[in-house]
Amino acid sequence: MPPPPPTKPAPNPALLLAWPRAPPSTPRRRGPPERRPRGLSSAAPRAAVSAAATSSASDPSAALRALCSHGQLEEALWALESAAGPPDEDAYVALFRLCEWRRAVDAGLRACAHADDRHAWFGLRLGNAMLSMLVRFGQTWHAWRVFAKMPERDVFSWNIMVGGYGKAGFLEEALDLYYRMIWAGVRPDVYTFPCVLRSCGGVPDWRMGREVHAHVLRFGFAEEVDVLNALVTMYSKCGDVVAARKVFDSMVVMDCISWNAMIAGHFENDECNAGLKLFLTMLEDEVQPNLMTITSVTVASGLLSEIGFAQEMHGLAVKRGFATDVAFCNSLIQMYASLGMMGQARTVFSRMDSRDAMSWTAMISGYEKNGCPDKALEVYALMEVNNVSPDDITVASALAACACLGRLDVGIKLHELAESKGFMSYIVVANALLEMYAKSRHIDKAIEVFRCMPEKDVVSWSSMIAGFCFNHRNFEALYYFRHMLSDVKPNSVTFIAALAACAATGALRSGKEIHAHVLRRGIGSEGYLPNALIDLYVKCGQTGYAWEQFCAHGGKDVVSWNIMLGGFVAHGHVDTALSFFNQMVKTGEHPDEVTFVALLCACSRGGMVSEGWELFHSMTEKYSIVPNLKHYACMVDVLSRVGRLAEAYKFIKEMPIAPDAAVWGALLNGCRIHQHVELGELAAKFVLELEPNDAGYHVLLCDLYADAGKWDQLARLRKTMREKGLDHDSGCSWVEVKGVVHAFLTDDESHPQIREINAVLHGIYERMKASGFAPVESHASEDKVVSKDDIFCGHSERQAVAFGLINTTPGTSISITKNRYTCQTCHRILKAISNIVRREITVRDSKQFHHFKDGSCSCGDEGYR
Repeated sequence: MPPPPPTKPAPNPALLLAWPRAPPSTPRRRGPPERRPRGLSSAAPRAAVSAAATSSASDPSAALRALCSHGQLEEALWALESAAGPPDEDAYVALFRLCEWRRAVDAGLRACAHADDRHAWFGLRLGNAMLSMLVRFGQTWHAWRVFAKMPERDVFSWNIMVGGYGKAGFLEEALDLYYRMIWAGVRPDVYTFPCVLRSCGGVPDWRMGREVHAHVLRFGFAEEVDVLNALVTMYSKCGDVVAARKVFDSMVVMDCISWNAMIAGHFENDECNAGLKLFLTMLEDEVQPNLMTITSVTVASGLLSEIGFAQEMHGLAVKRGFATDVAFCNSLIQMYASLGMMGQARTVFSRMDSRDAMSWTAMISGYEKNGCPDKALEVYALMEVNNVSPDDITVASALAACACLGRLDVGIKLHELAESKGFMSYIVVANALLEMYAKSRHIDKAIEVFRCMPEKDVVSWSSMIAGFCFNHRNFEALYYFRHMLSDVKPNSVTFIAALAACAATGALRSGKEIHAHVLRRGIGSEGYLPNALIDLYVKCGQTGYAWEQFCAHGGKDVVSWNIMLGGFVAHGHVDTALSFFNQMVKTGEHPDEVTFVALLCACSRGGMVSEGWELFHSMTEKYSIVPNLKHYACMVDVLSRVGRLAEAYKFIKEMPIAPDAAVWGALLNGCRIHQHVELGELAAKFVLELEPNDAGYHVLLCDLYADAGKWDQLARLRKTMREKGLDHDSGCSWVEVKGVVHAFLTDDESHPQIREINAVLHGIYERMKASGFAPVESHASEDKVVSKDDIFCGHSERQAVAFGLINTTPGTSISITKNRYTCQTCHRILKAISNIVRREITVRDSKQFHHFKDGSCSCGDEGYR
């Protein structure tokens, strides 16, 4: 015998309980009044009760049968429980059939408990009646107990159990029961195979489905329409559309269910065109489609973006009289949502006379997927007002909307609702919660949800990895990725998130390993993956590899060009960037807003004002792109860096949109470079009003005061920074050695090799002094040193470089990634190190790339003079 279901209901099975007796004077009625059989007057039940009472002493079984035949369930139960001995089998059967017909679960379980107490085993007829009732009630555990007490079972007994376990979701147990039925020598009938095949498709288990197909042929049911329909559905659910179509095409007799099964099979396996073609064939063969046909075809036409065909389906449904059916209206909403026509979807929704949970869910999901998460939450709020109970898909769709809007308050309420309704076991809800918490900057809460998930799929892992990247916890992202490889096969989305983590930390070797995984899987050209690989190599300073990936990318889009363009700018190759842009335009690729941000940054670094103005004006005049705040900030930077501060200030005052902190910050930086204190203080006033707790802008103002010798103002500003806690923001640098990324924080002495690192740095400083280098700031003010080094830089890259020197072979280049700006002192030291040890050192800080070689830097000491 197969084991019982893994979870037992509470309380314990009613078969083992003694139910309290209730006299007829206090019947326990629930729901509407009892229905009487047709043809009986109101006096007939009373006469039946009177007759039953008269004969109860002589024949209690006959009295019980009489009560059941007249539908007197409560009186029959009282007669059963008050009788001195058990009734005969026919009386029990009549009572169980009445309970099943009435859907009276409590009464049925009371009768079962009575029968179980008085029978060591159940006969075939009695056992089958009990099984039929219990399975109908969904009481699989109780049905199993009855089945175990039946020494004799026929095909009806087995069919009930196989079908009952399948409907309850115990698919593998249902299939195990089927095989035990075969081993017991019971020949299956036409009702057995549809149940078994449904379970095979539900698992899905293609191999077992093939075996059952062989049994269908062996037992002679190859021409039964119901069985063949089940075979078509089973193969479709298992992803074998070819086999499903072979069965369908071989059918001599077909009904509407046959066509529906095959059409749905094509749709479920992403063969929408084939499904629609088969639907047209169905109409040509003059087979009348039913509601299910119209519903599935309507949804599929939306997925194909066939607006004309979708509207024709709508018209056909109206002609067929399906326009008012709730299920069809739900499919219409889904269709219009798939087409992005939420106005029409809203019209269908508002005209519905009655709506179910699926109607509301379709609207919520449609708004969320069409970029209207605010409206999705509005519909969800209306759903709550109308007291409609949401299902798991509703909750998942609403959580996705919360993730887009950052509505943590609503997300927490949905989390509580999911727990109260038992939706946390649904993986789609748990995955939506992961994304919501991650995008709301509560990644630790996402970790809690992830750890409590009983099952995790590729979406679960991908959501966590992407969530860590979104929250700047890239090491944990790579940690989870490595653990995922032993459990779940990653997809393109997973690889993209993992590559982003490698790019953020400069983990080139790890990125190459992931690239190898991608190549082995054969998905190197799938989706955004080619762009993610280009981005990895650009951010790790490997422009050669990035160029190879770019050239090999067959489906280049504007994002591909922008990544390479941004890489050239970050590496200081201004002329190459402008030439690359011209090549981009010649190929017919239309630039976007990101393109011009990179181009204007190139003009800023190259001091090319006229080229900058030309590009800025061409945005609107040639490419119909409206400049945003980033473009205005870049133009201010272009003007400010070359000393045209008055023109930059005038440009800000004439902006059609309100300037943000970045715009004023660009002007402040220009004032620092050219020591224009008055205008700099004005820019700082605006920028610190917009961003009062940004350490970087405070540092720029400190530099302006220090360069101009305004020591009193500098002291006051330093005091304000200390009060705000802006002078202890640690920097961090990463270096990858032998495939392992090591992190170094400012003033952190916890690294296992810290003594060796400090000894190497001390030796380098001594050699620098001997060679004439002085690793000190040019200004004498201690406030200036603290401002530049401790706050804005932190010197963490020095430890990272020393660690790389210790743990790599001589002559090997060292790549550092840093989360802050590289200060003037560190810049000098790194130039000196590259000259002393004859190593190439690459540092990617928060602003640009620095390639140190033979005592010089690729940035040309721009901003360090």
